[in-house]
Amino acid sequence: MASSFNMRLLLCCLFYSIISPTSSKTPSFRPKALVLPVTKDAYTNQYLTQINQRTPLVPVKLTIDLGGELFWVDCENGYISSTYKPARCLSAQCNLARSKSCGECLKLEAKPGCNNNTCTLFPYNPLIHTSASGELAQDIIAIQSTNGLNPGKVVSVPNVIFTCSETFLLENLASGVTGIAGLGRKKIALPSQFASAFSFKRKFSLCLSSSTRYNGVVIFGDEPRDLLPYTGLIYTPLILNPISTTGAYFNGEPSADYFIGLKSIKIDNKAVPFNTLLLSIDEDGTGGTKISTVHPYTSLETSIYKAVVSAFAEALPEVPKVKAVSPFGVCFDANKIGSTRVGPAVPHIDFVLQNEIVWRVYGSNSMVRVSNDVLCLGFVDGGPLHFVEWGVKYTATAVVIGGHQIENNLLQFDLAASKLGFSSSLLLRQTSCSNFNFTPIA
Repeated sequence: MASSFNMRLLLCCLFYSIISPTSSKTPSFRPKALVLPVTKDAYTNQYLTQINQRTPLVPVKLTIDLGGELFWVDCENGYISSTYKPARCLSAQCNLARSKSCGECLKLEAKPGCNNNTCTLFPYNPLIHTSASGELAQDIIAIQSTNGLNPGKVVSVPNVIFTCSETFLLENLASGVTGIAGLGRKKIALPSQFASAFSFKRKFSLCLSSSTRYNGVVIFGDEPRDLLPYTGLIYTPLILNPISTTGAYFNGEPSADYFIGLKSIKIDNKAVPFNTLLLSIDEDGTGGTKISTVHPYTSLETSIYKAVVSAFAEALPEVPKVKAVSPFGVCFDANKIGSTRVGPAVPHIDFVLQNEIVWRVYGSNSMVRVSNDVLCLGFVDGGPLHFVEWGVKYTATAVVIGGHQIENNLLQFDLAASKLGFSSSLLLRQTSCSNFNFTPIA
């Protein structure tokens, strides 16, 4: 009991140090932070949340896309709301969304997703690498406020901009999901919209749970001036990729993904030998390193992947390798690997960032248990940087830090200052992302 209480108290302090407590000295309640629970889907490994939208309110289940440029939902299948507002061509909403396309609906009866003289965007499903044309619109959202320790009052956010999609774009999303919550670097992504609605700084914190039974959390809101010194957050600049990384986009659009300046990778304090030029972003947007919640495991360009797998196996010479289990390239006899507070006792992996800042990955984030007897290195081969799929040429990111590697890490994305704060594994502090207290304030 005492250990559980201490873990919860410590995580609460971590979040409190990032999000300032709510105060309401006026009759009109104005929150300083908003909170969404995040669940991990056991079948797809997608990270899901639920937002109440429309009039009357309807719970909308969404897959979280950290680098998603917008919030989109399926409007083809039963979207009913008295507060739905299509964004008319040349409107302020279209300008904010930087839409350069206007559409007409050929059906006789107007409905959500099908109105004349409306601007369009291209909702994107990263699971199938597919975009579609969708009507830009607005509707109301209800979301819980927080003081950084507990959820508080439910607040309404009117006129939240989103894009309608056709049902086919839901392919490969988790069961019951009807859209995607984009948290990327765009003015119409949810972090910027919430910040604008309540005069927050453009900042949010993400903490993904490794458990499919207990929730992680995303908190939108401000940082207190008296940041506690023991939060353990380390900061590194966010880098802007000048070329969009979605399936369809307008010329001149930068990427909404969160790129960071990875300079090298070390295993057990030894640099892994590979061509580090691949870690730079080329003029066509190829290369670089980004963080993703829709990639379940870290993806590495093929030559980097082979070097990392080889170096990791060499650093674990006394543990027998076993037959690899897809999608992983190297697996080990789990019975020969001990346990620590931060997971399996394997060599740590360091992502060495700008200014020699180190993001350390421990066994809980590097290894995946695929059976009682088998542990695999949780990195996958991302293929070459240039590839052709269905006759279309694509460019790729060299390193995509995936969901498994950021679970139980507290991440703070500061869009205004263009920097990322990260904690490394919270297991070192005997807590986890599932210990946020979701009991509402009385």
